[in-house]
Amino acid sequence: MQSSTGILRAAGVIPAVVAALFSMAVHSGSAVTPGSRAAGMEACVAPTAEIRRYHMDYLKHDRIKVVRDGVRGVKYSLAECVDCHAEQDGNGGYHPVNGDGQFCNKCHEYLAVSLTCFQCHSKKPEQKRSAASLSGEKNAGQSSLFGLLMKFDEAPALSAEEMAQLHAISRED
Repeated sequence: MQSSTGILRAAGVIPAVVAALFSMAVHSGSAVTPGSRAAGMEACVAPTAEIRRYHMDYLKHDRIKVVRDGVRGVKYSLAECVDCHAEQDGNGGYHPVNGDGQFCNKCHEYLAVSLTCFQCHSKKPEQKRSAASLSGEKNAGQSSLFGLLMKFDEAPALSAEEMAQLHAISRED
């Protein structure tokens, strides 16, 4: 009876170890998407392990600086993340960073974490706009953007009620 218990334990432990090793190998690969600007860079704004662990804290902290205090040029900017990590599509454009197999989606899907940033924010790098376009005026026929927010002609992904809830949550931070 004793020996069969040991065999059963080993039968349970071996698959668990194999699964753990497989999951570490999958997650320990490069965080950089091939074909992105980041693929040609030596380092991010911080070490990869630090960014993986604290990126949401950094983005929230700098969001407060930008939105509430009006500070621009912060170190941890969602716009800069998108600009560096979006993969080129071969037609002069970019794949959305939250698309299947793309930079943000890969990690968030692996960890089963909701990726809601891009319900409001742009998923692709955008050309820099003039101050007039950022204030809401049309600039030479181009659709205007408010930083990384969606274009004026795009339908919002959130209802007015959902947007109010999101803003209430962000004020609690």
